[in-house]
Amino acid sequence: MNQIICVAGPTASGKTALAVGLAKALDGEVLSCDSMQVYRGMDIGTAKPTAAEMDGVVHHMLSVADPGEEFSVSRYVTMADEILQDILARGKTALITGGTGLYMDSLVQGREFAPPSAERALLEQAAREKGIGFVYDMLLDADPETAARLHLSDQKRIIRAMEVFLQTGLPISYHNAQTRRKPPKYRPFWLALTYGDRAELYRRIDARVDQMFAQGLVEEVTRLLQTGIPDRATALQAIGYKEIVRALRGELTLDQARLAIQQGSRRYAKRQLTWLRRNDQIHWILRDETPDPLAAALALLGGKKTT
Repeated sequence: MNQIICVAGPTASGKTALAVGLAKALDGEVLSCDSMQVYRGMDIGTAKPTAAEMDGVVHHMLSVADPGEEFSVSRYVTMADEILQDILARGKTALITGGTGLYMDSLVQGREFAPPSAERALLEQAAREKGIGFVYDMLLDADPETAARLHLSDQKRIIRAMEVFLQTGLPISYHNAQTRRKPPKYRPFWLALTYGDRAELYRRIDARVDQMFAQGLVEEVTRLLQTGIPDRATALQAIGYKEIVRALRGELTLDQARLAIQQGSRRYAKRQLTWLRRNDQIHWILRDETPDPLAAALALLGGKKTT
């Protein structure tokens, strides 16, 4: 059988190195699962693996979109699933690796996403002309339970929930519950890296941000803006980019931007860990207690093949 392995973990935990090591040991290819590494020209701030770090291992879903484009989870699943099927068809091991939990879960579950609808277009027009509060009030009348869970700043989810109700007459929570009952499309072997000592993880995150500045993060963001990408583009709202944009506008000093990136990255790591801990299939590897994560991962796999 072909092997599918998910390598997850918070930012700066060493996922890239482990995935590459496993790919070399198990005749595999890496399928990146990172919502920001999909963008071209965004290499430093996303910690996109370099050619040296990839060490000859084939990597997929890196630099597949322009930063000015909108890139959604549905687009990711459509593209990544085709690649995953090809890896398996060639008898290779697939290493699904990255820190974007929603993308990874959606790919493994085989979630299907509805194409843009006429209802969505009308709701987006209403939000532009009358404000998202108008659409939120509609949702509050139609589906108060969902509305209560959403904040006015979450425009995409408000519009999506109202779109589903207009199309089906049922709340989006009903459809989500039906989706959760479906068996997953794939059953991978789950591995996750982290540090038992949270302070050590945070130290590594801070050091990575320092390294990004040394590698030219400010220059990378400057180049992106010079190509005409609007500073409010979705890609430039990523941690590490939005702070530099603010610094270039004069709203922050570079030192303040650096501290904000470090703080934002630590918070993001905490959210990643919260997401992962809901998955009871994960085999955890604690970096500060495991001198050789690759050996530990191979021991956990034990030659186990999954489909």
